[in-house]
Amino acid sequence: MNSTPTIAAIVPCYNEEAAVAKVVSDLQNAVPGAVVYVYDNASTDDTSGVAREAGAVVRQETLKGKGNVIRRALADVDADIYLMIDGDDTYDADAAPQMIKTLVEGPYDHVTGVRTPKDPSAYRSGHEMGNRFFNRVVSVIFGHPVNDMLSGYRVFSRRFVKSFPAVSRAFEIETELTVHAINNRVPQAEVQVGFRDRPEGSESKLRTYHDGFRILRMIARLLHHERPLALYGVLSAFAFLVGAALGLPVVVEFAQTGLVPRFPTAFLAASVVLLSGLLLIIGILLDGLRKVRQENTRIAYMALPAPPTEV
Repeated sequence: MNSTPTIAAIVPCYNEEAAVAKVVSDLQNAVPGAVVYVYDNASTDDTSGVAREAGAVVRQETLKGKGNVIRRALADVDADIYLMIDGDDTYDADAAPQMIKTLVEGPYDHVTGVRTPKDPSAYRSGHEMGNRFFNRVVSVIFGHPVNDMLSGYRVFSRRFVKSFPAVSRAFEIETELTVHAINNRVPQAEVQVGFRDRPEGSESKLRTYHDGFRILRMIARLLHHERPLALYGVLSAFAFLVGAALGLPVVVEFAQTGLVPRFPTAFLAASVVLLSGLLLIIGILLDGLRKVRQENTRIAYMALPAPPTEV
């Protein structure tokens, strides 16, 4: 590792001609020496030209979706410290030094910028409520307090980035980053950062309901992959209770009369109880696979050096 840690700022952009120059300039002023990479996600305006003129290294990602951009950027860029910030100029770039300092002094592998709105219009209608809902859901499911799961302002160590699989395609990438950090129990922290409304001429690409459902689907998928025993254990218990409710009257009647007059109900009850056992076995098997996968991820994580101790 170099004596002076390298810092890479990754800025995903789509049609941010009105904002990207200021984002690049603010980052260069806030974190001198950092290389600013603007990843243009098939913009139809002059985002690339404006970013290049502002002094950024501009690269293209033709597959639409923020997840595709982050996946590409984290694979391409090699640095000791990675800063991720949206290109819409809604985040306070002046918070970047504090976030980097927090990562280094921890030392941590993941620092999330928790948004603090500077004006009432910073959040679009429904976004703040949706963010709180998702924070609560992930906190309960994965057993770790989360205060801004959907933040697009984060700092990572190299070993976090290079052990992160990044399978998301769109805005659910933040959910994947958050759950990856929780599941692998990497040291992480949160820093309050300023959050403001978009500049004139810049429009949000987040579609409230469409992307909200994508995030919910990602949470469900991560629950299946990362908490299979809990998920299938609950389903198994539910199926067993349904089977018992259906079958108990039949058993009582058989004990009293020696007859099974409701054979279809008895057959259904037995089938549901059998399904309950099958669901539990699936959960146990998937949990074993999860442990192997997490061990492999941990080995990949430990193979890389720890974050630098000073910047």
